[in-house]
Amino acid sequence: MDNEERSWGITPVPERLRTLSALDIGLLWGSLGISLLVIVAGSFLAALGLQRALLATAVGAVLGCALLGLAGLIGAERRVPGMVLLRDPLGHRGSYLPTGLNVLQNLGWATFELIVIAAAANALADRVFGFRERWVWVLVFGAVTLALALAGPISFVRRYVRRYAVWAVVASTGYLTWWALDGAHADRLWAADGTGGLTFWQGVDLTIAMAASWLPLAADYTRFARSGRGAFVGTSVGYLVPLVWLYALGALLFLSRGLDDTTALLVAVAGGGVASALALLALTVDETDEPFANVYSAAVSLQNLFPAAPQRLLIGLVTTLATGGALAIDLGRYESFLFLLGSFFLPLFGVLAADYLLGAAEPVALRWSGLLAWLAGFAAYQWIQPTGPGWWTDLVGRVPGAAEFTGGASLSSFVLAFVLYGALRYARAPLGRRRARLAGSR
Repeated sequence: MDNEERSWGITPVPERLRTLSALDIGLLWGSLGISLLVIVAGSFLAALGLQRALLATAVGAVLGCALLGLAGLIGAERRVPGMVLLRDPLGHRGSYLPTGLNVLQNLGWATFELIVIAAAANALADRVFGFRERWVWVLVFGAVTLALALAGPISFVRRYVRRYAVWAVVASTGYLTWWALDGAHADRLWAADGTGGLTFWQGVDLTIAMAASWLPLAADYTRFARSGRGAFVGTSVGYLVPLVWLYALGALLFLSRGLDDTTALLVAVAGGGVASALALLALTVDETDEPFANVYSAAVSLQNLFPAAPQRLLIGLVTTLATGGALAIDLGRYESFLFLLGSFFLPLFGVLAADYLLGAAEPVALRWSGLLAWLAGFAAYQWIQPTGPGWWTDLVGRVPGAAEFTGGASLSSFVLAFVLYGALRYARAPLGRRRARLAGSR
């Protein structure tokens, strides 16, 4: 069964492999949430000031993790990966477009995560041994990522996360929190105003985007869950706690240490004493669960396009591409990358959620109602929060009213896609079926 689980493809998971409990799912998402990259993302909210940064984090985390939990629930009940779930609302061929985007986002995340791991390891090695060769650490942790991805999700949770990884990083994160608060003059930071450059709802969107980046991946892991309820609770609560904790820690570290760029945050932690260096070492080692998840999910997503391709070969290909990207790219465009992901995947999940509540439709090659609703949600997000390459944001900025709406782009795009898909699907349903639904609702 172990070898069978390691390479299970895109067909529904049989009962004998549905072995992950709510605790297992919670530990998995808790481990994925405890990440150096989340701390770095939280530092972007420092522009709001500490009070508003914490409020934006709390609001965004609750909303984003509720959606993530629902994605986990759908995956557990339908027992297939995330990109296969999209065959229902978008059609078999219609699922190819989000599959391609998901592979790209997974490559992007794995690349960014390897960059952060290598930066942290390089800072530690420089402090202890005077050794500064970032490329060495990229290759080392790329190899570790490959080994974990080949092991498969059940083995990863049971043999790595559950036994020791999550407990070590909780202790190290607790120490880093104390180190950030020690001598930080939190009362002054609490009363200080933000520096500007980021609105409250952009801060909420940035927090939601962190959870939303996992929406297309959630089912890849919760399809192995014992129950839908356990998948929902484990996913939503498991990711909520570290998301709030580390976003707040990132903002606090940025404000209290007077840092002016995100890479310097990692260097400052490494130089904070022996204990803080050890805490950063524990987080660095645990960080490999992040690229593991993205490499594994990218390979499973590619199987939606190429079902006959060996999963292990795809894992090797994705790991190689992510490692190569980490050798050549820096963190400069990370914030824009998060917003861009949200604009793609939040409305897409709105379509999937509506399809789940309405019940799976008949299989088709292309379902235009789902594609149109997704496109409308994406357009709404970009209208409210233009993000992406400069030529694109300049083009969107010329649309009347662009970026003037004060509400959040995340919820607005999700609700629009959800409602529009439900309306289009209802309008296209045969009259007799509509009457049956109405009668059943009474």
